[in-house]
Amino acid sequence: MTDDTSRSAAPSQALWAAVDLGSNSFRLEIARETAPGRFERLHYLKETVRLGGGLDAQGQLSPEAMQRGWQCLEGFGQRLKELPQARARAVATQTLREARNAAAFLQKAEELLGLPIAIISGREEAALIYQGVTSLLPEGDERRVVVDIGGRSTEIITGQGRQAQDMESYPIGSVTCSQRHFASGQFTALAFADAEADAKAALAEAATRFARPRWDAAYGASGTVGAVLAALRKSGRTSMDDAIALSQLYWLRQRLIDTGDINALDMPGIREDRKAIIGGGLSVLISLFELLGIDTMRRGHGALRHGLFHAAHAAREQELPAWRQAV
Repeated sequence: MTDDTSRSAAPSQALWAAVDLGSNSFRLEIARETAPGRFERLHYLKETVRLGGGLDAQGQLSPEAMQRGWQCLEGFGQRLKELPQARARAVATQTLREARNAAAFLQKAEELLGLPIAIISGREEAALIYQGVTSLLPEGDERRVVVDIGGRSTEIITGQGRQAQDMESYPIGSVTCSQRHFASGQFTALAFADAEADAKAALAEAATRFARPRWDAAYGASGTVGAVLAALRKSGRTSMDDAIALSQLYWLRQRLIDTGDINALDMPGIREDRKAIIGGGLSVLISLFELLGIDTMRRGHGALRHGLFHAAHAAREQELPAWRQAV
């Protein structure tokens, strides 16, 4: 489990906690509100659970995948108990939207976490991602497209400044694409060609709905974009801060093909827990660049959980019952 712990909160400052049950990783972030609508991270926990990897063709989560999720959430629950005054919310995304036995998983998961877990829709997830990403960007009227490649879904959102205007969630991600096209453990030119064709078919509607000239700047959030950018930096392939070009994605794809065997991949920037799904994630990312006409994509440092913080602030201001005290 990744545990990034920073500062302690002053007793008088409001604490907020957000739990994101993603298809690949579960995340817990605890922040303090330093000013209305402004949050500073105190603690961050991330664990690669691979919940989506345990979903079979019949839509059933395997006992092993559920156990991994429960074990992680038990640890998160212990951390939340240390913060009795924190306002907290937990949400789940694509894997639990799909799982036919989601209720069985959630019953025990909520007991261990100490919070209700809401399965949010794809469009709600997209809206929260846009809010989270843009909350950490400069204010202004820039027209933006934000993409987030998750384990089993990809969200695309266009907006201006911090206001989302159009959004959609598509049922393909780094885990699903890797399971379909790289399950043999081999990076081949044919596997990438098939994976990119598959991704483009799943994202076909986006080619007109979210393409230029509807936006001026592109931002990528979460795991796949971060892993690709880290690999490019460590390889000396990008001199731009937090930015990726399509030519660099083609270079990385060729490096993986040259490596051949996933188990032989030893590339700085690509962590061990990312190797099995980097082929699928890269295929989806290349497809997005080509479909939407993206030349350069910058790293968006915000994410779904940051959108939850801002939703929390808005709910509190409107006295909506969207957040509850952590017990």
